[in-house]
Amino acid sequence: MFSFFKKDKAPTPAEASADSRPGVPAETEQPGEKKGWLGRLKDGLSRTREQLGSQISSLFSSHGKIDEELYEELETILLTSDVGVDATQALLDALRKEVRKQKLEQAADLKQALQQVLADLLAPLEQPLLITQQRPFVIMLAGVNGAGKTTTIGKLAKQFQSQGLSVLLAAGDTFRAAAREQLAVWGERNNVTVIAQEGGDSAAVIFDAINAARARNIDIVLADTAGRLPTQLHLMEEIRKVKRVIQKADPGAPHEVLLVLDANTGQNAITQVKAFDDALQVTGLVLTKLDGTAKGGVIAGIAKTRPIPIRYIGVGEGMDDLRPFAAKEFVNALFAVD
Repeated sequence: MFSFFKKDKAPTPAEASADSRPGVPAETEQPGEKKGWLGRLKDGLSRTREQLGSQISSLFSSHGKIDEELYEELETILLTSDVGVDATQALLDALRKEVRKQKLEQAADLKQALQQVLADLLAPLEQPLLITQQRPFVIMLAGVNGAGKTTTIGKLAKQFQSQGLSVLLAAGDTFRAAAREQLAVWGERNNVTVIAQEGGDSAAVIFDAINAARARNIDIVLADTAGRLPTQLHLMEEIRKVKRVIQKADPGAPHEVLLVLDANTGQNAITQVKAFDDALQVTGLVLTKLDGTAKGGVIAGIAKTRPIPIRYIGVGEGMDDLRPFAAKEFVNALFAVD
């Protein structure tokens, strides 16, 4: 039996703020705590900045002339910040080229050059999600358990609604009752229908959701899927089946396949990108929990090894802390030293 959760009236800001259920962050901030996005981005990247940006700034300020020792120390910092071997080599090669081009001699002059080559490396990832004319526009979300898929769905639903788009949620994680319940909470909060089923087949739930969205003239379907490890081959085959069933419901769907990554996993995130992309042809990434890790340098590794667009980054629990990725903003926040 499919269930339809819908709340006739959206909760007040006070109700939303008071909601302390797990995995459902408050929509509002307390008076005096609100910051602009750049400020929250800088705060959210503080741990990565301490590991990467501050060490690099200290290195450049403590050295005199540019020499091989400096490049070696910079290489160590990049590697220990989860930038990855390939991306580190690419950045060092680009930096050396920039040094020759600009005829730089002093280490203190390297900071701006490094920021530029890093921004250049990340620039291809800066491709915001575009909602096309297909209706319903189906967005399939995948990732390992705990990456933040369900929370991301709730935040995206709110953002799309603010753009005047109608949304329907498909509780495709049929293995975890907690996931269905969490999605139901998001549905109640945002006045959005959630189609779910206790147990059963994930693909069937999403298939039904797409047909329901078509019948109701819904703009966007956000389809959750069960978390799985890339090493669980039978589960990876199952998620391929989910995509095939979606295509039966709508030959052009899913119109976007988002892979949600927990930034805390560091280089393991690159392994996940490769595995899920091979299975699903991922069209975009969401990098969550950047505020809780020193491993934000993994973005550079993704840019070098599998440059799939990063549609969104998350730097906090607030509704506004999931934003489109902007390379220069990210790099500037990363190197901003307190």
